[in-house]
Amino acid sequence: QVQLVESGGGLVQAGGSLRLSCTDTGRTLAFNIFTMGWFRQAPGKEREFVAAISYNGISIDYSDSVKTRFTISRDDAEHTVDLQMNSLKPEDTAVYFCAKARIQFRSRITRERDFDSWGQGTQVTVSS
Repeated sequence: QVQLVESGGGLVQAGGSLRLSCTDTGRTLAFNIFTMGWFRQAPGKEREFVAAISYNGISIDYSDSVKTRFTISRDDAEHTVDLQMNSLKPEDTAVYFCAKARIQFRSRITRERDFDSWGQGTQVTVSS
């Protein structure tokens, strides 16, 4: 069973940086055949797409709100996918979730319904 665990969240001032990490702790997943993504959910709002990286690392997508500030990467040997977040803004405050794509060997996946296994999330709070 896939067990995704996020870490790295915390409290940071506006303009600061955080690095989130997501690990398949069970190492039961054929990690390198699935696109992996990051989503976030702010209080009172729906969960939204942040970034995704294809199974082969070639295709990367970002939401317009984080493009140029966030960087997604993956290490298939370690079964991890990271999200480097720079120039953080108060509006980036949310619970951040990582997820695995539902179908293997597909790229350019950004819709929530196309992901199945989800982590529990990690809180990111950006103070102004």
